[in-house]
Amino acid sequence: MKKTIGILAALVLGTTAAQAQDVTLRLSHWLPPQHAVPQTGMKEWMESITEDSGGSIKFEVFPAQQLGAAPDHYDMTRDGIADIGYVNPGYNAGRFPVFELVGVPFLGKDGANAAKAIHEWYLDYAAKEMSDVYFCLVNPHNPGRFHANTEIKVPADVKGLSVRPAHSTMARFVNSLGGSSVQVPAPEAREALARGSADAVTFPYEAMKIFNIAEETKFHNDMPLYLSAQVMLLNKASYDGLSDEQRTIIDNHCTPEWSKRFSAGWADYDNGVREEIMNNPEHTVYTPTAEEVQLWRDAAVPTLEAWKEDVKAKGYDADTVLEGLRSALAANNTLYE
Repeated sequence: MKKTIGILAALVLGTTAAQAQDVTLRLSHWLPPQHAVPQTGMKEWMESITEDSGGSIKFEVFPAQQLGAAPDHYDMTRDGIADIGYVNPGYNAGRFPVFELVGVPFLGKDGANAAKAIHEWYLDYAAKEMSDVYFCLVNPHNPGRFHANTEIKVPADVKGLSVRPAHSTMARFVNSLGGSSVQVPAPEAREALARGSADAVTFPYEAMKIFNIAEETKFHNDMPLYLSAQVMLLNKASYDGLSDEQRTIIDNHCTPEWSKRFSAGWADYDNGVREEIMNNPEHTVYTPTAEEVQLWRDAAVPTLEAWKEDVKAKGYDADTVLEGLRSALAANNTLYE
């Protein structure tokens, strides 16, 4: 009897192994290899999938826009140029109007908790807004700030400046303040500053180090202002081509909890760079007063109202969408009050 059971078990294991054929997934992103995301959350995520799959799922990583430009990563993933794409939806203005809410100022207070909240909120919307890919993870940075070659203390200081914004929502905000937006992906921001086509940028602190922005900007407004949330997406055919067991492993790594885990290392790195900048005598870090923060909040209202008009035009109830995100952020202790 024991021998029979052993034979049956061997047959089952053999069948499972045969179904879960080895696969190497091509993961494309536009960050430099030394960036905190590929060095922390992305690395941990891939290693966990490989381990849980018994080595049947491996990854080949293409960093630094090797397979295509940063704004093209959604289409690259959809079309199968990459099996997995690290996408900034905000690089495609107007294409993902619901998701663009994430970038409106004064919503999420930190990266990791906001990642979980945004994932919980956006999952149902992704089924419509990103229907031609498999939605997996959300990866926001800690709130971004203004960094410039001149002091920016209040909204009026942005007037007349050329600013490289983080995404389309921040571009709208900058324009509403009388600034002009210089649209370049993150890896090209330092060059824009160096050649004088940009006077300021909106970035988290970590970009000061990773993209060498600190060499060009010495003035920093320390008010947490906005989020920029990237997403990890899978090509549908690549996902469907996995075995049942492999798809289950991927599903288990595409959860709100994994979004938080994926984002934690980036947030920690950002906090560390912030301390370095604040303690560096070559840099001037300004902390707005409560009255000045209120000026910024008031200045952000037109950006929110413009977003509402965009999603209404797409058939959504803007207040319902907004309340859904605020509720998710509050439930994860990361809503601006």
